[in-house]
Amino acid sequence: MSLLIRGGTVVTADQSRRADVYCEDGLIKAVGEGLEAPTGAQVIDAGGQYVMPGGIDPHTHMELPFMGTVASESFFTGTAAGFAGGNTTIIDFVIPDPGQKLMDAYRAWRGWSEKAAGDYSFHVAVTWWDESVHADMGTLVREEGVNSFKHFMAYKNAIMATDEIMYQSFQRALELGAIVTCHAENGELVYQLQKDLVARGILGPEGHPLSRPAAVEGEAAHRAIRFAEVIGVPVYLVHTSTKDALDAISAARRQGQRVFGEVLAGHLLIDDSVYRSPDWEFAAGHVMSPPFREKHHQAALWKGLQSGDLQTTATDHCCFCAEQKAMGRDDFTKIPNGTAGVEDRMAVLWTHGVNTGRLTPEEFVAVTSANAAKIFNIYPRKGTIAVGADADIVVWDPEATKTISAKTHHQNIDFNIFEGMPVKGLASHTVSNGKVVWANGQLNAVQGAGRYVKRPAFQSMFGALGKLNAARTPQAVARPAMAAE
Repeated sequence: MSLLIRGGTVVTADQSRRADVYCEDGLIKAVGEGLEAPTGAQVIDAGGQYVMPGGIDPHTHMELPFMGTVASESFFTGTAAGFAGGNTTIIDFVIPDPGQKLMDAYRAWRGWSEKAAGDYSFHVAVTWWDESVHADMGTLVREEGVNSFKHFMAYKNAIMATDEIMYQSFQRALELGAIVTCHAENGELVYQLQKDLVARGILGPEGHPLSRPAAVEGEAAHRAIRFAEVIGVPVYLVHTSTKDALDAISAARRQGQRVFGEVLAGHLLIDDSVYRSPDWEFAAGHVMSPPFREKHHQAALWKGLQSGDLQTTATDHCCFCAEQKAMGRDDFTKIPNGTAGVEDRMAVLWTHGVNTGRLTPEEFVAVTSANAAKIFNIYPRKGTIAVGADADIVVWDPEATKTISAKTHHQNIDFNIFEGMPVKGLASHTVSNGKVVWANGQLNAVQGAGRYVKRPAFQSMFGALGKLNAARTPQAVARPAMAAE
């Protein structure tokens, strides 16, 4: 099957230029002006529109078993919803229970993910430690194409990684050429603050941000960065939500340490007033960790994105419907943590980033696809419009408008944190693996069409222990990517 996208402005992280894009057999075969479509090729008229790499969301949780329930979004519905917003690839998380073999958990998640409509990959969490974890990390890197390992510094008595676990896991990651990622919240502080608030009778959603103040994230971010510095392994901090954590990232990068930061679209645009709503369901719908913050943190996060100290945008897409959130009606600590966003990330970032002058179209591509592809070692297969790259493309209409609503979104959740937000700039067409999967409001997702994407280990970015003072940008970590299964 062949496809010609004609008449658009091709935008990558490096440049914009007028060009046509020809795709065949799932790959981009030619980029240039005046390309001719062979007989039978599908043609998309992209006049007046941008042609960009499909979005890569590096942080999602489809079908996640968590807090006594399971996230409502399946790998099929979630990746299909992503298509509607211009997102073509996700990197999800395998999260073993403490004591569960990493390979057993990985096989379970691979089974669930077979229904995905779009391409996907996995980070794997380290939630406990023994020699089997050491061995399984090696198998995952060498045989399964996993090059990133997650550490939850929160959720005491569940999946929290202690300092000892982090030390062992960071060392092993360095040996294997893998990057470590961290959910930076001090789990002991959160646990104690939650107990104190409940004892004082503060049981509603307003207790959630009170139990996770900014300093809790700042301390954990600093600790994770210092751990990585001592051991000499690159570290990626997920869902950075505070100026405190951003300051720790920025300071480390100024000193030459290889530290990367991710910010969620929601944390850029929503503040903590949502938790004080008299509507319990509305407030509970926003319960996620880290929580939404005071407005001054949002201003700092935008500056971090503009300066390059934050390199990627994500969603932490983890859907729990109102009925599931109600599990914590009498105790905020039992409200399942998670919100949606995989369908809306691109539109809200274009609206509040590009349309406001905070980001250029090239920077938009960098923070929605290219940097994630580089940091997690699937560039230039993903994250660019170039000959030989996967034909994962979004045709972006900068004049298209809509109002975001749970009534019209494709995500499998009855709530939307961006409810009522007008956006300008939308995907008119989304192409996945060379096939048009979204066209002018029509979703054409196919269950099981998504491919598992292996991400090879890194090589030269890992120097002698504790001496990673070389290039500090995502561009420096790019390596040729292995083929998908």
